[in-house]
Amino acid sequence: MNNTYNGWANYETWNVSLWMSNDEGLYELAKDTVRDGGTYGEFCNIMRDVYKMTETPDGVSWTDVNVNGLEVNEMMEELAAD
Repeated sequence: MNNTYNGWANYETWNVSLWMSNDEGLYELAKDTVRDGGTYGEFCNIMRDVYKMTETPDGVSWTDVNVNGLEVNEMMEELAAD
């Protein structure tokens, strides 16, 4: 049985990653966060504290317990490598 969602751990991880890789502002923030030595957790803090945005436009909380942070960190590192 395949327990993934479009190749991601689950819907929440896919949704967060989708927005980060397809919205120019979020994409740039993700890259800058990694380049500054940060992780997905830091990205979430910036989204909450600076932009007052606690969820994706689809309503998934950036800090949803179901988001696989390791997968998102890997994706962010790949974005920053471009």
